[in-house]
Amino acid sequence: MTTKHQLALVTGGSSGIGLALAKALAREGVNICMLARDKIKLELAQKEVSALTTEPDQSVTTLSCDVADFTSLSEILQDFTAQAGVPDLIINSAGISYPGYFQDLDVEIFHWLMDVNYFGTLHVIKCLIPDMIKRGSGTIVNISSQAGFTGVYGYSGYGATKYAVRGLTDVLRAEMKPLGIAIHIVFPPDTETPQLAFEEKLKPKETKALAGASSMLSADAVAAAILNGIRKKKYVIIPGFEGNFLYRLVGILGNLTYPIMDWLVKKAQKDK
Repeated sequence: MTTKHQLALVTGGSSGIGLALAKALAREGVNICMLARDKIKLELAQKEVSALTTEPDQSVTTLSCDVADFTSLSEILQDFTAQAGVPDLIINSAGISYPGYFQDLDVEIFHWLMDVNYFGTLHVIKCLIPDMIKRGSGTIVNISSQAGFTGVYGYSGYGATKYAVRGLTDVLRAEMKPLGIAIHIVFPPDTETPQLAFEEKLKPKETKALAGASSMLSADAVAAAILNGIRKKKYVIIPGFEGNFLYRLVGILGNLTYPIMDWLVKKAQKDK
């Protein structure tokens, strides 16, 4: 649960859902540190977020680092915590996607996606959770995807990383709860972000057809749903009605989801 004067670290904070979360937290009086790779984007994001602060002593800082580089990340976060303290809230929003037919994707793309989406999430937690455990409190939010609970055509690389994030988060929830640390996982739908715009030209036609059947949410709407879920102490946070419906439907249907997906793909191939 976020309160004034708490410290939040948001990875991927220079754009998309991460930036929307930083803005929402700024309005709540939270001290924010945004971590991302691009220094120029971080500077612009810092100005946007700083303009929304509500407390005179509220801080908005940035860290430029690649979450996939554990050595550099650990050094930077060690210096950061020595000066600012251990974050009360960690939001792992840094992520990338690269859709395409499995047979057409180079193996390096699979490694790249896993390095950023899964190991990037793992690295941040590994750096900071020992001090959270010593303190006996903290909240960690991992951003997965709806492709993290159902296999989405065209997302063999991305989907595998988000399933991995889900598996890690499930185990962390069980292990950290007795130690006073709250864990949350988020399964957002397609969200209006620069990343989604980048993906559009790479999506197979079947993927575009399937995605066209569902609606998108704004990054601000997703951020609001995430913070609301944290307040309500929900472990699984799914922004939007459609996502919640799909999550429950997959749980109810079990293996029946596969022939349904086959039918949807076949229909998309006929229509293209």
